Amino acid sequence: MTKERIQTPDAPQPIGPYSQAIRAGGLIYTAGQVALRPDGTFAGGDAAAQTHVAVANLRAVLEAGGASLDSVVKTTIFLKDMNDFAKVNEAYGEYFGQSAPARSTVEVARLPKDALVEIEAIAIVE
Repeated sequence: MTKERIQTPDAPQPIGPYSQAIRAGGLIYTAGQVALRPDGTFAGGDAAAQTHVAVANLRAVLEAGGASLDSVVKTTIFLKDMNDFAKVNEAYGEYFGQSAPARSTVEVARLPKDALVEIEAIAIVE
């Protein structure tokens, strides 16, 4: 099986030795996305606002690889504080409401750039 690196200027560039996403075996595996803008500045805001930026980044990476939010089959959400679950869930639902993928949500001690939320996805290549 071959693997292909996916890279787009429409999402933040990696801040370490990893790829924005990898396409392998008909699937795209994204790196976790936080509320970094493509220019590398941190968007900030509350957990809901950060969710919108993280999903916009996921969308850009997926589209660069030939997929879309509709082709996502699994996401993992990492939260700094599980008390933000309802806010994040509401924002997330604006993008994944109709055909919601499988999902895990976990609370973590700290995220890159001290973000409140990070989201990663697995999608079928269309």
